[in-house]
Amino acid sequence: MPKNKNRIQEGSMAVDAALIILMAITAFLTLYPLYYVLILSLSEPQQAATMRVYWLPKGLYLGSYEKIVLDPKLWRSYLNTILYAAAESAGMLCICSMAAYALSSKRLKGRKVFNIYLLIPMYFSGGIIPLFLLIIKMGLYNTPWAIIIPGCFSIWYTILIKSYFGSLPESLREAAMVDGANCYQTFLKIYLPVAKPILAVVALYTLIGVWNEWFKSSIFLTDQRLQPLQLYLRRILVEQTVDLSQEFASQEQLQADMERRLSSNQIKYSIIILSSLPMICIYPFFQKYFVKGVMLGSLKE
Repeated sequence: MPKNKNRIQEGSMAVDAALIILMAITAFLTLYPLYYVLILSLSEPQQAATMRVYWLPKGLYLGSYEKIVLDPKLWRSYLNTILYAAAESAGMLCICSMAAYALSSKRLKGRKVFNIYLLIPMYFSGGIIPLFLLIIKMGLYNTPWAIIIPGCFSIWYTILIKSYFGSLPESLREAAMVDGANCYQTFLKIYLPVAKPILAVVALYTLIGVWNEWFKSSIFLTDQRLQPLQLYLRRILVEQTVDLSQEFASQEQLQADMERRLSSNQIKYSIIILSSLPMICIYPFFQKYFVKGVMLGSLKE
């Protein structure tokens, strides 16, 4: 009996098994480093120093977590980072979505010119020095606005949202106009509700970027009370570093410095876990939108 060429072929079980094994190995290689740091942070300092803790913590030591959690500067830095992340994410979604809605309209005169104009600075930016001079001239130096305002717009995210809006039928906009809706009502009540996947992706990327950012904060914020979490962690790691190459006056001092070195290593492991937990907890809430957003442009109905 001749085979039907148009018949959908079922996948090979061997290929499926190989793909499952490959994905399992990839997941293990991705998750194990963080798990390894977690069990090191919970192990006894002497055991963790040997780096021979592989699957379960050896002993139970929470002293490093106590030292960090009881530090009020940590919570101030956490609050600063949360405020910066929330403000930048809200500003990014608001400004980029409005710009994308305007650029996606075929009735916009000079739309191609605006698109080209946006592409040029995306590839050729001025750099950090012009940005620093601009922040100084605007009087934003050493204020939270020096971090928030520049982070509220991205050309790449604008183009991404514009592509999503462009995939929607133009008849949707025209039908809303026929029913008496103006541009603001069409944008707020029709386009934004159906754009949740791409907005979730932009929000997630912005949150991760702000959470991990430290370079601009080190330049624009000299007041430690305004600095984010990453700068606090960097400062703690530097302050906890001990130079063991110096000559010691007594055996007691050597023992004390060795214990301090072990404690500093535990603090490094602990702050990695504490700084990673918020993003790990937030991601599941965005996951259902994230898959749709990253597939933007791959399929069209």
